[in-house]
Formats: sequence, structure tokens, C-alpha cells
Amino acid sequence: MTLQILLVFAILLASLVLFIGGWIRIDLVALLVLAVLAISGLVSAREALSGFSSPAVVTVWAMFILSGGLARTGIAGRLGDQVLRVAGRGELRLVLVIMLTSAFLSAFMNNVGVAALLLPVVMDISRSTGIAPSRLLMPLAYSSLLGGLTTLIGTPPNILVSEALRDQGMRPFGLFDYSPVGGGAALVGVLFMAFVGRRLLPGRESPRAAGEAAVAAGAAAAAGAALPTGPPAAPDLEELYELHEELFTIPVAAGSPLVGKPLAESRFGAALDLNVVAILRNGETLFAPGPEEILRSGDRLLVQGSPERLAEFRGRRSLQVSEDSLAVERLTSADVDVAEARLLPGATLVGQALREVDFRGRFGLNVLAIEREGSGDRRPRPDLPLQAGDRLLVQGASARIEALRADSGFEVSAAEHARLYHLAEQLFALHVTPDSVLAGKSLAESRLGGAFGLSVLSILREGRTYPMPDPEEKLRALDTLIVSGRPEDTEAIESLRELEVERAGARGVEALRSERVGLVEAVLAPRTALAGSSLRELHFRIKYGLTVLAIMRQGEILRERIADIPLRFGDALLLYGPAERLRLLGAEPDFLVLTRGAQEAPRTDKAPIAALLMGLVIVPVLLGWVPIYIAAVAGASLMVLTGCLTMDEAYRDIEWPAVFLIAGMLPLGIALDRTGGAALVAEQVVSSVGRFGPVAVMAGLFALTSAGTQIIPTAALVVLMAPIVLNTAAGMGISPYALMMTVAMAASASFGSPVSHPANVLVMGPGGYRFTDYVRVGMPLTLAVFVMVILLTPIFWPLYPG
Repeated sequence: MTLQILLVFAILLASLVLFIGGWIRIDLVALLVLAVLAISGLVSAREALSGFSSPAVVTVWAMFILSGGLARTGIAGRLGDQVLRVAGRGELRLVLVIMLTSAFLSAFMNNVGVAALLLPVVMDISRSTGIAPSRLLMPLAYSSLLGGLTTLIGTPPNILVSEALRDQGMRPFGLFDYSPVGGGAALVGVLFMAFVGRRLLPGRESPRAAGEAAVAAGAAAAAGAALPTGPPAAPDLEELYELHEELFTIPVAAGSPLVGKPLAESRFGAALDLNVVAILRNGETLFAPGPEEILRSGDRLLVQGSPERLAEFRGRRSLQVSEDSLAVERLTSADVDVAEARLLPGATLVGQALREVDFRGRFGLNVLAIEREGSGDRRPRPDLPLQAGDRLLVQGASARIEALRADSGFEVSAAEHARLYHLAEQLFALHVTPDSVLAGKSLAESRLGGAFGLSVLSILREGRTYPMPDPEEKLRALDTLIVSGRPEDTEAIESLRELEVERAGARGVEALRSERVGLVEAVLAPRTALAGSSLRELHFRIKYGLTVLAIMRQGEILRERIADIPLRFGDALLLYGPAERLRLLGAEPDFLVLTRGAQEAPRTDKAPIAALLMGLVIVPVLLGWVPIYIAAVAGASLMVLTGCLTMDEAYRDIEWPAVFLIAGMLPLGIALDRTGGAALVAEQVVSSVGRFGPVAVMAGLFALTSAGTQIIPTAALVVLMAPIVLNTAAGMGISPYALMMTVAMAASASFGSPVSHPANVLVMGPGGYRFTDYVRVGMPLTLAVFVMVILLTPIFWPLYPG
């Protein structure tokens, strides 16, 4: 084994570890691989960049645009509607029709795009037929993958396998060369799901209902009674998310501090995780009130959330505002001091705000007040640009103050005139009472900042001052908190303690229904950039005017502090708000609203043009007039030119991470082949499995590739497998076409886990699926596809061609 082979194997191993670990984005990993290969000399600079001009990469991104054109003109949706209209109401017939329709569309469109296109259609069918979404959505996702097996343009692995053959001077696979094997595998997969896999699918129930059903089933079995049969009915969203358990009313009494305040200042959401979904006022219902709605005496607020938190909050007094004036001495201790820092002309901080420069993090000091000539406002507002001559009253560890003294931008002196800053105007002390609900909780859990607009600068505890406490610092009874804010902000705390709670029950659920407001589910769109962001970071309610009542994640309902939960691809969001706002959200590219009524209207007048252009791409390729990549680019360009979609939409429809992943990993395939690494692996395959015959090698390659798709991006896996497979075929003296066909089929058989393909993740939240559901249904389906591929491939692609 040469040094070059060791180096390329090290790069391969490192990339696999990064792919599996998920610490770095997969497209960034691919670009790093590209750079390392070029720098190490394993490939030339031109070869390192050759992936970006590769026909495979060009075909992939052009097909993304063509797929987007078919979706945006409504041609794919119209075809789906017409076919599904004849499906009837029986579950077996629906599963068959949904899967056959999805598989047909996926033969010519992007898999994830088809799943996203038909997802709202299938959800509407679920609601109209009463069949649980969990009985229909996994078949939808799996059929979008099965359909991709049938044509060259059905999925990127097929394109990559074909181009790998072309690069070796062999005839590449044609447009429908995959159809005999892929079509047989897809047909068996559809029949398996309809008659066997369907019986393994869960019924989508709420966690509470599922638990009660399990108890009832156990009791029935113990009593010898017959268990109910047939598909479970689809619950309403109210039932699924258990809203009847989470709705209650709060009367606003005369004299309440809430009277005359806008809803935003009530702090219901920030402090208690409660959503005001309606206001019952003078016999009328005000649905989905905005944050500016003024509360009135006699209002009854219909609130969604956990009443236990409010009951706990009301049970004990939490904080008591100190009546004493805040003397500077209370801000200092043996190792904590207060100083005055004057900002000098020419300092780098001039013109920048405290938040912008992260003053607290950069210098380790609290800014208690700012004295500015000609201004009577001494509050240290975080967005106020600093000016030369500003005097900052700072507090912190003595060592930190000495470090600031050494900074050339400040003139630091003792705070001899601290009384001139009138600290009582912006600072005050809060005592944590002996029976406070906050005792034992961290500062972050207290929500004093997010809920009440208060910033804790220091904690006075047992005679010592602890400046700038960590958010995870646990509060103790009898602590004194030095807080920046307004004393009247604590009135909001006391006003919440006075509220009474009444269960709303079924009446509350009925109050959610109106022509003007709606209750729908939505998921993150396949190519969104919002994954990893929280609702608070997105300013979701302000931006979209909708309330997120709950999140369904892997079969569990999340309600606690959902504004701070990072969103994941596959989460289902339960949304409530005005119908026009829901329709606006349906037009947003980052979200997919799971009902067709809220979808952006397609450009149906362009549908005939889109269909014609797709035909003009396919026919010349079939006749051998032009290569697929030239036809795809021409078709994509004409899609934009004819107005089927805009250029911005075309860019948005391209799955850029997949493009960069393939382009970055192709040079690694070149390095594996050139250094002899691929030949070395092929020798091991032949020596270990070859003695059992070529069919055994096919089976081993299918198993290895299929297992790899569960943890490695399929495109990267095919790029790495292609040179190994070609060398294995050469070493055994058999046709490479059978082995390459096997790898292509296995790469798209990504059924065993939700993370193995984006289409699987897309339906996870709406279907209420758990990880084990994919294993239980997907592994037998993979085995069925495996059997068909091993049986059909030698028939249509002989191992020893004459």
C-alpha cells in the first residue's frame, strides 16, 4: 500500500466521520475534501474543479429547475388531483393510487419536490375520508423514492452512475435503461406497501389517546374480548394536539392592572407560555387578537397553554420590590467596585452601541448608567450609539476595571460622583421571598429578562456581591437582585398573580372555528434556510401574524417554551390565525402549509408550455440527438424564458447543498481510482465474496450501499462506490453494467430511517412518526426491493454478455 493510497483513505475516512457526525454541513465537508485533494497533489487543480463542469452536476441542477417548473405551473398537481379523484375512500385503494401517482411523477421530477407537492393533497384526502395521515404519508414518501428508480433523471444517483460509465469510455445508461429493473422494484415496493407494509403503519393518534387505547386493548385482551379492527380514523387537529385539555378562560376583573393595557404588555406568552387565541367581549368573539388589542374590564380571554404554570405562579409571591434607595455601596464588595469611564475622542467605540460591541462580554463590566452632556436620560440603552465625552458608570470585578483603565479609549476614575447618575431612575433591588417560586430556579428559567424586560446586573447574597451572574446561576431564597429596568415592570408580575382560571372544554374548541380564522399544520419547506432557528429568533408572530400553538416532533407534542426551541426539518407546526394570514404563509418559500386552500395559486395558464418543454427534453434524448445534460439545460432555460417560473424561483428550486456535495466529492472518486485505492478495495471484495459467484457480489454491493445510505448522503456514496464497483467488475471479468445498476438501485432504496432521505423527514411531523416506525416498515420494504433487483438485473443486464 503506497503513501498516496494511505492519504486518500485518510481523507475518505475523515469525510465519512464528518458526514456521520453532522458537526459540519455536508456541502462544506465536500468543499474541504476538494481543497485537501488539490493541496496534497492527489489531483490536479483542474481536476479538483472538474466536478462543477461535470455533466452529472449540470444534469442534476437543470432537473431541479425543470421539476420546479412542472410544480409551479400546476401540471403535476393537476395530474395528481385527477388520478386521486378516482381513488375512492377505501384505504387500500387510496394507498395504491397515491403511491402509483407519486412514483410516476418522481420518474421525471425531483423526489422531495413530488413529496412536498402531494403532501397537502394527501392531508386533504385524509381529512375528507377520515383515514389517519400516518396511514398515507409514509407510502407517499416511499413511492417518491421508488419512482426515482425507473428513469435516468429520476434521482441523482442514477445520473452519477451513468456518468461514471461515460468517464471510463463506456456507453452510459440511457433515459429508460433503468426502467426494467427499477420499474419491477418499484411495482413490488408499491404492492408490498399496499398489502403488507400498510398493516405495519401506526395510527396517528395523540399521545394521550394512544396511551388510553393501549390500556383499553390490554384490558380487552385480558378479558378475552375481540380487539377492534380496521384502519384508525383521522383525528381532528383539535383532538390530535389535545387542545381541549389546553384551553381555558381567564376573566379580566374590574380594577385589574391589565385593564387598558395592550395584549403585548400582559406578558401571558413571555412569562407563562400562554397564547390568547380569542377574546369573548359583550357576547361577541374577537378571534386571533393582535398584540395591540387593548384589554377591557369584563373581557374573557380564551387562552391555550398549561394552566398548571399559572396556578403555580399564583400560589406564592415571587419577588418583592425593595423600598430602600439603591446606594452605590450596595453595588460593591471586597472584590467588586464601581468606576466612572469617560469615552475619549478617537476611541474605536465612538459611534457604536453597547449591544453592537457586546460591552458586557468584551469588558466583563455592567454599564449602570450613561451621563451625556445635554441629556437628562441616563439609562444605558443597548441601542444608543456612544459619543466622545460620554461618562459610563460601570460595575464589575476590580481586576476588570483595572483592565479597562489600561484601555486607550477610556479615562477611568473612581466613582466619586455616582449619586449624580440618579441610579434610582433605572436600577432597583428585588428580594427573592422565602417561599418564592423562583427559589431553586436558574436566572434563565426565571424569565425576568424575556418575560418582564428586567436585566439582572448583580446578586447580593450573604453579604457578598456577585456581578454579572451566569444565566444558569440558581436563585436562592433571600437573594437580592440588582436589576436594570422600571419598577413598574414588576406590576405585570403581580397582575398575573391575581388571575382566575376556568376550564373552557368543548366550548373553547368550538370558539376556535370561524370563517375568518383557521387552524392548520405547516412544515418547513424542503429547501428552507430556517432549520435551526427558533420562533423567537424568526419573530414569527410579528412577521406572519400567526400563533404557533404546538410542535409535533417524532410523534411527541411540544408545548413548553416552544418559542425558544430550534426548528427542525420534519417538525409539524400547529398554527392559528386569520385565514388571510394563513394564505400569505402558503406563498412563503420557507413553509409548506398542509392544506391546498392555503397554497399559492399555480400558473395554470403556463401548464401546457411546461408539459411541452418536458417533452422536448425527453424526446431528443430518446432519439439520441443530444445528451441529457444539454437537453436539460435547454429545457430549464426555456422554462424561465417562457415564464413558467422566474429566475429567482429557479435558483430557489435548485438544491444547492446537493450540487456542491456532488461537485466536491467527484475529485475524491478520481483520487481513489488513480492512486489504486479503488482497485485495492475491489481486490478485497473479490477475494472475500467473489468465490461465491457474481450474484453474491451483487448482493454484497447492494447491502453495503443500502446500509451506507442510512448514514452517508446518497450522492457522496455513489461517487465513492463507482470506482470500486468498476474495478471489481474488471477484476472478476464480468459486465460492469449489472453491478452499477445494482448500486444505483440500492442507493435510492433509502427506506430504513427518517434521516436517510429528505422525503422521509418531510412527512415525519405531519404523520406523527417515530424513528422505529421507519425501521419497522422500511427494512422489510428494502428486503423486497433487494430480492427484485437481484432477480431482474442479471436478466436485463447479463453478467457475462456475449
